[in-house]
Amino acid sequence: MEYYFSTVLNTTFDDATLKITEALKTEGFGIISEIDMQSKLKEKLGVDIKKYKILGACNPSFAYKALQAEEKIGVMLPCNILVIDKENGTTEVAAVNPVASMVAIQNQALEPLAMEVMEKLKRVMGLLS
Repeated sequence: MEYYFSTVLNTTFDDATLKITEALKTEGFGIISEIDMQSKLKEKLGVDIKKYKILGACNPSFAYKALQAEEKIGVMLPCNILVIDKENGTTEVAAVNPVASMVAIQNQALEPLAMEVMEKLKRVMGLLS
């Protein structure tokens, strides 16, 4: 089982970031964190990498349900979405596969939630292509 699913867009990095942010809203997700890895690694290590952003997406309803089923689920939240500049006029957007993540937890109450979140994220990714 793949731990992520992705799509490549024929668009700029900034446009792809806006598109995924808007698409996530259609399934009840919001962005609660954003990490610009390019600037962080430049700042901390003095290294240059391509544009690479980690967006922390959260659907509050599903986060609440998950917390009710597993108190420590917060170590797996939020759902990470990557935006990666492929430096050839395209941008890749990748989302965590929550079903793959939940395998490590071994709490059967989380399985249906993870499946629902996975389906929502797949629908979001489908809106991008």
